[in-house]
This record gives sequence, C-alpha cells and structure tokens, in this order.
Amino acid sequence: MPDPAPLRFTPGNHSYTLDGRRVPSVTAIVNGGVPKPALIGWAAKTVAEAVADMPSAVDALRDLGREPMVRALSSLPDEARNRKADRGTSVHTLAVEVVHGRPLADVPDAVRAHVEGYAAWLDRFDLQPVLTERMCGNRTDWYAGRFDLIGEVGITRWGLDVKTGGVWGETALQLAAYFRAEFWQDDDGALHDMPHIDRIGVLSVTDAGTDLFDMGDIDTAYAEFLAAKAIHTSSTRRKRLVGDPVQLDEALL
Repeated sequence: MPDPAPLRFTPGNHSYTLDGRRVPSVTAIVNGGVPKPALIGWAAKTVAEAVADMPSAVDALRDLGREPMVRALSSLPDEARNRKADRGTSVHTLAVEVVHGRPLADVPDAVRAHVEGYAAWLDRFDLQPVLTERMCGNRTDWYAGRFDLIGEVGITRWGLDVKTGGVWGETALQLAAYFRAEFWQDDDGALHDMPHIDRIGVLSVTDAGTDLFDMGDIDTAYAEFLAAKAIHTSSTRRKRLVGDPVQLDEALL
C-alpha cells in the first residue's frame, strides 16, 4: 500500500517529499545559502597535517604517481568529515535513549564519555523531553527537515540541536527553520501543529562534557534563513547565466 504520510524522507539521497513533491531540506538550504569560509581552512589544514605527520605514507603515495597522490590527499577532508559524521550519528542515536531515561547497553568506548557527560547534564538541569527526532515541514515557505529535541528546563521550552563537533552561528538559522515549521509528523503520518518554542540552542556533546549554547532570537534567525533560502533556490538561475559569449554585430557599433 502507498505510504499515507504527506512528508517522506529518502535516506539514499537525503531528500524529502511533501504532498508528493520534492521539497528542499533545511540543511541543504543553510549549506547552499550561507558561506562557510572556515571549511576551506579546515580542509587545507587536514591535508597539511597529514603531510607533516605521516611522511612515510606520503612517500608511499608519491611512488604511485602524481595523479593517485593528488586524489588520495584531496580525499582526506571528506574521510575526516565522514568519521565525524559516523561518531555524531552514534551519539545522536544514544542521546535519544538517554533523554527518555532508557537504560543503555553496549555503549561504544569511542562515545562513552560523550554519552556519560550528556546524561550528567540532563540530570543536573532536569530537562524534560517534549518531542525528539521528528520530521517537520512548512508548506508556506516550502521546506522540510528533522529536529533533534524539544525539551523543557524549568518553565522554559527549548528547541535544541545536538552537536558533537563545533558550534557555529549559522546553526541558529537551522534551528529557527525547524521551530518555525508549521507542523511535525508522528510515526503514523499524522501532522500536528508545532508547539511554541521559547528559546533555541545547541547542546554541544563532547568527550569533555555537555554545554548549552543559546542561539539568540528565533525571529531574527528565521528571517536570515529565508534570505539564505532565496540564495539557495536561485543558484540554478545564476549557473545558467554563463552560456555562450555574445556575438555583437560590429556593423551596428
């Protein structure tokens, strides 16, 4: 039988459809609409550190020839990013269990400190989960995504993103989009109004512990998200601007 859910996610190409139509994801919009100059420096540093720290491996690559060496070295930032992504996925999966107070078994050593620090932070501030890991969407502004956590600390309801890497200002745009969505979708495909959010923030979960970063005013961040969306969605138009050179008729000059 066809899936009755109006919002669907395809893991293979990380894409969403809403009401049967392709809809851009929050992360694609932010990535495509906000410059990230720090990534250029990080990628260059990753390659430079490998060359400096692994001279024998670099010599072995050099023996393979220039092109294989260039391909191998240029792939190092992607490999490093994928390792971080795998760790982040593992922490996110366990974090959902921890926030609901479920017992954990077989926590990998590589993320044990992350999970223990996260659990300690939750106990200290008595965060009460409202919703975790739900798809959400906005038909008016046409986007979709999946948020990590809505939780209450005292009388304040937070919309939160769990990060295992660095905390960057553009995450505010991502959070604003999630928590200005018009609806969230439950496991049966039913849509529900997005609950009111008082504040948005990032829970930075590292092996040194967990910290909360306030991501500022949600309305300001949402306006910036819509500006990023305009840049992202117009990229196809700009790519088409550069076609064949114009052939001027010199007789008319």
